[in-house]
Amino acid sequence: MNQSALLRPDWTPATIALMILGFVVFWPLGLAMLAYIIFGERLRGFKRDANSAADGFFAGCRRSHGRYRPHFSTGNVAFDDWRKAELDRLEEERRKLDEMREDFETYVRELRRAKDQDEFDRYMRDRKNARRDDNGPVAEYQAP
Repeated sequence: MNQSALLRPDWTPATIALMILGFVVFWPLGLAMLAYIIFGERLRGFKRDANSAADGFFAGCRRSHGRYRPHFSTGNVAFDDWRKAELDRLEEERRKLDEMREDFETYVRELRRAKDQDEFDRYMRDRKNARRDDNGPVAEYQAP
């Protein structure tokens, strides 16, 4: 008798022993073995269905060329042409918005740099003035 015949999803002495051993060692193992005994025949069909669904999903992903391009046609040429034109227009708008966002980020970055430079210059100027006034140790910097 081969190993697969001993562990088939049925009430065989081997599966019952494994189930009892599973409950003794760690109860979820026993529960898993019980589920295998009861629902094991359905697992083959479930696995086949899950594999075919996953294969179909990933095949659809491979066929898709653009970011939002659907891989199917409705059969109505006029609608498909209109949809393609609208998607192209939206893609162009998205590109323009991305460019505007990059320009704004550059502007904000330069604004922050200028503000930091101004604060640093003010600090150096205050430090220099404090040194001239005291001719001793540099006075502490106090915010205006």
